[in-house]
Amino acid sequence: MNITIESIETSDYTEVRKIEIKQLITFKTAAENLNFTYTAKILNFAQSSVTAQIKALENELETPLFERLGKRLVLTEAGREFKRYADKMIQLTKEAKNAVSGVEEPAGTLIIGSSESQCTYRLPPILKEFKDQFPKIKMIFKPIYSQAQTRAQLLDGTLDIAFTMEPIQHHDANLHTQCLVAEDLKIIASPQHPLADKADIYLEELENETLLYTESGCSYRVVLENLFREAGICTSTKFEFASVEAIKQCVMLDLGIAILPEVVVKGELEKGILKELACTKVDTPLYTQMFWHKDKFMSLPLQSFIQLACSTFGLNYIGIKSKKL
Repeated sequence: MNITIESIETSDYTEVRKIEIKQLITFKTAAENLNFTYTAKILNFAQSSVTAQIKALENELETPLFERLGKRLVLTEAGREFKRYADKMIQLTKEAKNAVSGVEEPAGTLIIGSSESQCTYRLPPILKEFKDQFPKIKMIFKPIYSQAQTRAQLLDGTLDIAFTMEPIQHHDANLHTQCLVAEDLKIIASPQHPLADKADIYLEELENETLLYTESGCSYRVVLENLFREAGICTSTKFEFASVEAIKQCVMLDLGIAILPEVVVKGELEKGILKELACTKVDTPLYTQMFWHKDKFMSLPLQSFIQLACSTFGLNYIGIKSKKL
């Protein structure tokens, strides 16, 4: 069953008006946690109350929102679609209450997906200014590691907005994309590494080196792996880390070499505690990009966050109007 904005707004209003905000909040919490017991604990309800509210909502919509696959609770396709509208209705309700009660300062939650490098080196100035503007907005950060993961979480509403460092991709009809800044990649080593003082190196010279990688699917790891594949190079010694900071520390100790964005290693390169390996083959640019769902309800905080991110990188942002509920 497809729930459309227009149906809520016009002729089908009499059919959906029985849906209570309490049910929507329960559904949203259950959809994000996929566990009725944990949902009951979060909302301070009895589990039977959570089950009853979800059942009443499914009866009203005449379609199941959840299903069990073995021991796992998952959203149905209708459940994933309805969650986007539930998020909008809950947010609108909050804003309406604030408006009529004279509360001018927006409150709520913004869920941001970002890699460690973005959180550490790109987002802090944006977050500082945003927090000054919206002190009551709670910000939750969720780690992301790959394009597929990011897209899935934006589409199912797990994330409000995401920041990635990727090559420019083909247009995704379901997502808005804003390119913010180009990111150069650097192959780095310890100043003591035998290759550190060479004026130019070839990829083949890295074949027998220990490579310190970020997690599988990370864009800059993929860049180096693709270059090796195209050159017919098979590397044997690899270490994998979840943290770019851990990689930098290990490179400083001459445990191997790594490829990282310039913004991550700029300070260490300037201080001379890391050395860039001059490999002209590595010239694939990445871009810090910002993504959000095309049907996302554009609350004032979310619009302001996007505007602030753009202005931080010297870009103009033309606001996108949400569909009305």
